[in-house]
Amino acid sequence: MSTTVEHDAPPELKRVIGPKLLLLFIVGDILGTGVYALTGQVAGEVGGAAWLPFLVAFAVATVTAFSYLELVTKYPQAAGAALYVHKAFGLHFLTFLVCFVVMCSGITSASAAARAFAANLVEGFGLEFGDGGILLVALAFMLLIAAVNLRGVSESVKLNVVLTLVELSGLLIVIGLGFYAVAGGNADFSRVVLFETPEDKNLLLAVSTATSLAFFAMVGFEDSVNMAEETKDPSRVFPRTLLTGLSTTAVIYVLVSICAVAVVPVGVLRESETPLAEVATTAAPGFPVAQALPFISMFAVANSALINMLMASRLIYGMGRQGVLPPALSAVHRSRRTPWAAIALTTAIALALITYVSLDPGSPVVAVLGGTTSLLLLTVFCVVNVTVLVLRRDRVAHEHFSAGRVLPVVGAAACAYLVLPWTSGRAVEQYGIAGVLVGVGVLLGALTHLWRRSASRAAR
Repeated sequence: MSTTVEHDAPPELKRVIGPKLLLLFIVGDILGTGVYALTGQVAGEVGGAAWLPFLVAFAVATVTAFSYLELVTKYPQAAGAALYVHKAFGLHFLTFLVCFVVMCSGITSASAAARAFAANLVEGFGLEFGDGGILLVALAFMLLIAAVNLRGVSESVKLNVVLTLVELSGLLIVIGLGFYAVAGGNADFSRVVLFETPEDKNLLLAVSTATSLAFFAMVGFEDSVNMAEETKDPSRVFPRTLLTGLSTTAVIYVLVSICAVAVVPVGVLRESETPLAEVATTAAPGFPVAQALPFISMFAVANSALINMLMASRLIYGMGRQGVLPPALSAVHRSRRTPWAAIALTTAIALALITYVSLDPGSPVVAVLGGTTSLLLLTVFCVVNVTVLVLRRDRVAHEHFSAGRVLPVVGAAACAYLVLPWTSGRAVEQYGIAGVLVGVGVLLGALTHLWRRSASRAAR
């Protein structure tokens, strides 16, 4: 008499994301904290031509996206870049480092967004909270994100739809008010083609520096490939959806940056903590909808936090399932079918990071957080462009997208150019913070190796 053990089989992630939800996921992620927070800083590097670094960043991202599309349609599983590196080189330590770097980029971005959410909430409602109060709001917000994430990817993605529509409406308001000001003669459109670079940088280095910073927004498609295991028919859906998302957000970024520098002088834009709200109030003083920009910004950064935490937890889940991390981290909730162990770990790291950052809001860590995230992502993108060429020898049974042979090489070279200190123009602090994060990754990688060896001995 046979018995069944089907109930003991580990549950798999639920495929609930179709083309429309995936498009909104990508658009919402790329249009998050980047455009709402970095427009002024990018303008500070190149002057009125702030649109150029965003355009260059999107061009480099699009070239790299072709490599991602070949890999995600070839291996439609969670874990993204770390999975591809593992398949290409089979080195657990290298795979772990890539996994850790990508996870850090998502969690640091989400943590910064949580802090920004709290600050916008306090400012928007005129609350008299000190740093301690803002910290508590940020921590509570991150716990709320964890609860939504744990409830289910369907609920998370549906909330993403709402937040994406809100943040998109804010950007359309900025664009509309900007063109209104230009038409009314209340803007200086000539500033749009005016380059103003810092005294210590030539034009090429200034554009490289600004592009390196603008790349902070490009975490979007790395996040999206980590959702492959929850996407319906990913080999067919991903190529068109990802390229459509990149094209759409590129147009919006360029239009927003053009309107911003045309309406507000670059010096004022650079110093403002809420650059788009500055644009709205300058373009249409007293216009009621302009007063809503701080709240819309709050929803935008909330969307970034939600998506980045979704990505980080799925990455940890995927690596646990592949055996690069302890298998316990691949545990899936039986009723909700969400990776609860990975969610718990990534949330704990985010809470610790938010607390650390909030201890000294004026520290260099906060000032260069976006650039550090960009540095980590560009390093991973460079590796992915190389990986796609290595994996050409690996054949799969189903049809998949092909990036060709030239684009991955161009992508790897462009990403390396924006990573190296003598070509990217990055601040030294970014490399220091990235070095500390990688050092932590090396330590955790060594501990994981010891765990695997111990488990192997116990199994004998």
